[in-house]
Amino acid sequence: MKTVSYDGLNFVPYIENDKIKARIRELGALINADFKDKKPLFLCVLTGAFPFASDLFMEFEGDAEIAFVRFKSYEGTASTGNLKQLMGLSEDIAGRHVIIVEDIVDTGNTIIGLINHLKEKNPASLKVATLLFKPEALEHDFKPDYVGFDIPRKFIIGYGLDLDGIARNLKDIYVKSDD
Repeated sequence: MKTVSYDGLNFVPYIENDKIKARIRELGALINADFKDKKPLFLCVLTGAFPFASDLFMEFEGDAEIAFVRFKSYEGTASTGNLKQLMGLSEDIAGRHVIIVEDIVDTGNTIIGLINHLKEKNPASLKVATLLFKPEALEHDFKPDYVGFDIPRKFIIGYGLDLDGIARNLKDIYVKSDD
């Protein structure tokens, strides 16, 4: 893996694609065990979670559906702290088992806002699967149900995560260099 640069910022390799894919297979096995004989709805939080949600969804061995919701709380390399719903959920989730699929849980503001919004729609259960989790940055009493990797409080890109819309298509995950 090579170092990459965007907008004058340097990023160094952090998690290789093979390791990402292996961890997604492990998470898929856990979800298969937990939702055997159920028909869960995977709810992908766009745009960053799209690659993770796609790969995780393909690991599920039973019947399942996937839907998408879009929220935004980041500008540049920092969370704005403000959650803006950009595209809402059209499916009826009352009585459904819902697995929210996130790319990263950082402060927790986005996921807590989404959970609270979805609880009003009376799902049978709500679980959260996140590829990346920053426990040091968390501002809420919350722990995702399925976590790919715990990471430090650093800015990362790749595998769906972006810097103002770019770098999402990198196959590996990179961390901002301290230089």
